[in-house]
Amino acid sequence: MKKVIIKVGGMTCSACSSGLEKYLNKQDGINAASVNLVMNNVSIEYDEQKLTIENLNKYIDKAGFEGLGIDTFKKEERKKGKQKINLIIISVFAILALYISMGHMIGMPSIPYLSAVNNPLNYALSLFIISIIVMFLGRDLIKNGLKNLVHLTPNMDTLVTIGVFASFIFSLFSTFEIYSGKVEYVHELYFESCAVIIFFIKIGKYIEGKNKDKTKEALQDLMTITPSLATIIKNNKEKTVTLDEIKKGDIVVCRPGEKIAVDGEILSGSTHIDESFITGESVPVKREKGSKVIAGSINYEGRIEYKAERIGKESAVSEIVRMVAEATNTKAPISKIADKVSGVFVPVVIVISILAFIVWYIISKDVSIALNVFISVLVVACPCSLGLATPLAIVIASGLCSKKGILVKTSETLENSHKVKTIVLDKTGTITNGKLTVTKIFNYSNKSDDEILKICSSIEKYSEHPIARAIIDYAIKKNIELLSVENFEALPGYGVRANVGNYEYIIGNRKYVEKMDIEIPTLEDEDTLVKDGNSILYLASNDNVLALFGVKDTIKDNAKVAIDKFIKRGINVVMLTGDNEKTAMAVAKQVGITKVIANVLPKEKAQKIKELKQDGIVLMCGDGINDSISLVNADIGVSISSATDIAIDSSSVVIMNDNLDRINDLIYISDKTIKNIKQNLFWAFIYNILMIPVALGLFKGIGVQVNPMIASLAMTLSSFTVVVNALRLKLIK
Repeated sequence: MKKVIIKVGGMTCSACSSGLEKYLNKQDGINAASVNLVMNNVSIEYDEQKLTIENLNKYIDKAGFEGLGIDTFKKEERKKGKQKINLIIISVFAILALYISMGHMIGMPSIPYLSAVNNPLNYALSLFIISIIVMFLGRDLIKNGLKNLVHLTPNMDTLVTIGVFASFIFSLFSTFEIYSGKVEYVHELYFESCAVIIFFIKIGKYIEGKNKDKTKEALQDLMTITPSLATIIKNNKEKTVTLDEIKKGDIVVCRPGEKIAVDGEILSGSTHIDESFITGESVPVKREKGSKVIAGSINYEGRIEYKAERIGKESAVSEIVRMVAEATNTKAPISKIADKVSGVFVPVVIVISILAFIVWYIISKDVSIALNVFISVLVVACPCSLGLATPLAIVIASGLCSKKGILVKTSETLENSHKVKTIVLDKTGTITNGKLTVTKIFNYSNKSDDEILKICSSIEKYSEHPIARAIIDYAIKKNIELLSVENFEALPGYGVRANVGNYEYIIGNRKYVEKMDIEIPTLEDEDTLVKDGNSILYLASNDNVLALFGVKDTIKDNAKVAIDKFIKRGINVVMLTGDNEKTAMAVAKQVGITKVIANVLPKEKAQKIKELKQDGIVLMCGDGINDSISLVNADIGVSISSATDIAIDSSSVVIMNDNLDRINDLIYISDKTIKNIKQNLFWAFIYNILMIPVALGLFKGIGVQVNPMIASLAMTLSSFTVVVNALRLKLIK
C-alpha cells in the first residue's frame, strides 16, 4: 500500500468533502481516503499494483471535482471577498422576495405593479425572476445536493435541493395557472421559499468556512523557514547557489547570523545555533565538528562548514510539512448529531414524499392534489432550521469567546472543548514568557551592582547571543549607561572577552573561567541558580571572579492560577517540552504540574499526543514551530497570540491575551453551547416530525390538512424557535 496526498479543485463545502470521501472509499484499489476541505486535498492509501496517480485523479474527476496531482503545498493566490459578495447579493434578493410576498401582511406599502391582488401575474413573475437569480447564485448548494443524490449519499443539501426544486416547480405551475386566468393560484406561490431557504443555508456555510484556509497557509509559510540562497565550496572557491542546486556531499558555508540551508554535519568550526523551532530549547546549543545541523536553524556567532546530507523532501523541515499535512487529514471521531440524524431523515423523507404522491394520485386521480401533498411533505420536512441549529449557536458562542480574548476557528472545537480529559502544555512561551531575563546577580567584588552591570552590558552589546540580549535588556530597564569597549572577541562555546578602560574582562560559562585558571569563590551559588532553571554567566578580570549572573525564562503571572483550575476540574495536566528535563522539572514544580515529558523532538511530541488521546480528548497549548505537528494531532490545538505564525495557523483556538485561564472559559462556554445545540436540534425536528403526518393528509377526514403555505409556515416557525433559543447563549456570564 502507498499513501499520497492529492490536491483537489472544486470543493466548496463540507457536503463536497464528505461526498467525495464516500465515493473514493467505494472504489476498488483504494484502502482508505480522507478528504480535507481546509487543505483542499485528499489523503489516499491505495494499492499501487492496481492504481496509479492518474487513476486516482480520474476517480476524483468522475466524482465531479478536479484531481490536480500530488499536493506540493506551494503558495497560491486566493480570490478574496468573492464568497462574501455572493452572500450579500443573495441576502438582498431574499429580503426583496420577502418584502414583495409578505410586506403587505405587516402593513408595509406594496411595490407598484407588483401587488398580489391588483397585478397577480406581475407579482408571480417578479418572484420567479428573483428565485431564478438566487438559485443561480446558490448553484453550488444545488449542485452538491444533486451530486450526492447521484452518488447515493443524500444529505441535508440533497433534501434542501429537492425542497427548493419542489417549491419552484409547484410555483411555476401556479404561475401558468395565473397566466391562464386562475388568479386564486396567487396564494399557491412559494418562490420566496426557494430564495429564503438558500439564503439561510448559505449563511451557515459562510460562517463554517470563512477560516478554512488557515492551516493551508500555515503549511505554505513553513516552507519559507529555510533560506533561498546558500554558499557552497566548489574547486576551493565559494559560490552562491539556490537550495535546488545543492547536492548531497556538497560543502556548505554558514556565517554568523545566517540560516542553515540543508541538514548536514559540521566539518570545521564551532558555534551556537538556535534550533528552537525544532527542539523548543530557548537557549542556543553549541555545535562543533561532528555535530549535526538542521535546515532553518540560525547560526549565532562562528563560521562553520558542513556537509550536505539531507536535502529537499528528506530534510527535517519537509518532514514537518508532511507530518502536519497528514495530521490535518486524520479526522477525530467527533459526534455530528445533525449529520447522523439527517443521514436517516433525508432518504426517509424523500421516499415518504414519493409514496404520498403515488397514493394520492391513485386515490384522487388528480395530479394537482398529489403534487400538493408531495410538495407539502418536502417543504414541511425541509431542514432549514436543522441547517441553522448548530451554526447559530456556534456563532453566538464564538462571539462570547471573542469578548474573552479567545479566537475559535472551528465548530468542532466548541463541540468538544467541554469533554477535554487531558491538557498538554508546552513550556517555553506557553507556561513561561519565552524570553530570557536576569533573575539574580551574585556580586563578589567591591564594586556596586550597577557598576558590575555597566561593565557586563557594555561588553555584551557586541554579542548576538540571547543571554547577552537578556543582560542588555536588564541594563536598559535600569537606565545603565554603557561604556566604551575595545578588542572585543567571541569564543564560541565559552563566552567573550574585551577591554573596558585599562582592564581586560572575560564573560562566559564556568568552563571559560576554569580555562583561564581563575578561581571560583563558591559553587554553591551556581548550583542554586541551576537548580532553579537558570543559565549562568561569570564576569571575571585580573584573575578574579567579579560576579555571577543567573538568566532564565520566567513563569507567566497567570499560569499557576489557570493550571490549578484545570486540576480542580479533574483534568490531567501534562508538560510536553523539547527543553532539558532539569529545567522542565524546575518550571513544573513552580506551577504545580506533576507529569513532565522533556527532551522530545516534534515527531516524538506528536507521538505522545497520540498516546494521550487513548484516554480521551486532548487539548494541546503551544507557541512554537516545533509545536505545529502536536497542535494538529491534538483534538484541540490552542496557541497564544505571541506564538509563531505556523503555531497560530495550525491551531483551532488562539488566545489573544496570552492568558492560559482563557482555556477554562473556553471549556465553560463549550459546555453551555453543546447543550444549546442539542435543544436547537430538538426544536429543528419537532415541528417537522409533527407536521409530516398532517402534510401526508392522514387527518384530512377530520378537517385537518396542510398545504405548502402552512408547511412553509411550520418550517419558518421551527427556524424562529431555533434562533430565539440560540440567542439565549448571550445571557451567559
